[in-house]
Amino acid sequence: MQSLLNHPSLMDCRRLFLRNYAVWINIGVHDFEKKGEQRVLINVDLYIPLALSTPRDDKLDEVVDYDFIRRTIMARVAHGHIHLQETLADDVLALMLAHPRVRAALVSTAKPDVYPDCDAVGVEVFGMKESA
Repeated sequence: MQSLLNHPSLMDCRRLFLRNYAVWINIGVHDFEKKGEQRVLINVDLYIPLALSTPRDDKLDEVVDYDFIRRTIMARVAHGHIHLQETLADDVLALMLAHPRVRAALVSTAKPDVYPDCDAVGVEVFGMKESA
């Protein structure tokens, strides 16, 4: 994924990311998709102001913990069947932006096992908080 760190509103940020987080979830609109889980790869980029993510004492509570991303995704996935990747991506984006230190986020989901003639099908969504 390409970084957005050259965007004027994000130039004072660092990018925290999670790559190809593989989850098995109930997702899809077709009847055969509702009978079992599918593998979905989730990617997240979080843009966090340096002032809120530069550790002075090398302590975990001074930064956004990677576990926050994984736990949040799993909590959303645990809610049950999702029809659309767009819904999943939008929900994960909203949850990431709810973190007080996150200024912007980029979320993508991909289903790598849908078609035999391509790597994956998916969706990507970006969101940024309003400037204070």
